Amino acid sequence: MSDHTTDTQIPADTQPPAAGTPTNLDAAAALDSLLAVRAEVGKAVVGQDAAVTGAIVALLTRGHILLEGVPGVAKTLLVRALAAALDVTTKRVQFTPDLMPGDVTGSLVLDPRTSDFTFREGPVFTNLLLADEINRTPPKTQSALLEAMEERQVTVEGTPRPLPRPFLVAATQNPVEYEGTYPLPEAQLDRFLLKVSLPVPSREDEVEVLRRHATGFDPRDLAAAGVTAVAGPADLAAGAAAVQQVVVSPEIAGYIVDIARATRSSPSLALGVSPRGATALLATSRAWAWLNRRTFVTPDDVKAMAHATLAHRLALRPEAELEGVSVAAVLDSALGSVAVPR
Repeated sequence: MSDHTTDTQIPADTQPPAAGTPTNLDAAAALDSLLAVRAEVGKAVVGQDAAVTGAIVALLTRGHILLEGVPGVAKTLLVRALAAALDVTTKRVQFTPDLMPGDVTGSLVLDPRTSDFTFREGPVFTNLLLADEINRTPPKTQSALLEAMEERQVTVEGTPRPLPRPFLVAATQNPVEYEGTYPLPEAQLDRFLLKVSLPVPSREDEVEVLRRHATGFDPRDLAAAGVTAVAGPADLAAGAAAVQQVVVSPEIAGYIVDIARATRSSPSLALGVSPRGATALLATSRAWAWLNRRTFVTPDDVKAMAHATLAHRLALRPEAELEGVSVAAVLDSALGSVAVPR
């Protein structure tokens, strides 16, 4: 199994209003609300704006996000604060070696009063599911999420059961501890739209974290921290519809395909970007353009989302790993080898 640890950061800042702003009032209002979410989450989480933006991009494109970071960088708090700012439900599952698929999806239980089996919903029936340390559970339980992620439903005893909308899986994994873990296979990694690294905060941000705790901040009480809902499912739906209207020129589509093909021909990679990865980059580039108040995708939008969207889909050859080559460097090389459309 290849080590997929890379510096997959989404640029933290979106741009101020520019030419080509959305004309639809509902979409414009939704955009303002969703941009306000990041500031709202910032009342509880310091220095992780890129991860919040990544989660919003995933929600706008009906994708899922893999959050990678060492313990203590506020992965759980970030998802809870995001749910509070979006006025959606959230549940957390701590993945462990003894976790069973039914513990995630739900199962049939016998009702002693009626002697009938009734379905008891699992934690997957929520809007934001935090799959904490997903690589600590065996593949059988990991795969229990695949149908939910792809089809937005779970099937129990042959009966499909739809999940709430919106639905986002935010899975986490520790990049430095692999003992007793079950690394996600490439096929399952490919199901995540984005992989975002949560860094240890800068000294300035870490001082701010300590200042907040010294003045009584309680991460278990988001309401006391002032986190309130500034957007909701209607804003996400309006935003998703607006993202679908963002124009992708034939030149930009060709640019994305050429990037994907450049990874497939790289001598350092055993696995390049699949067509699914190329369509994922198209989707995230559209969402990033819309969040930057543009109605069309530019090459810079593609570059901004390339690492977070593509890096976890690449697998190094063993000899490249031995030589110390990184996936990020290979992807940078692929990006640099493709002519930028003008």
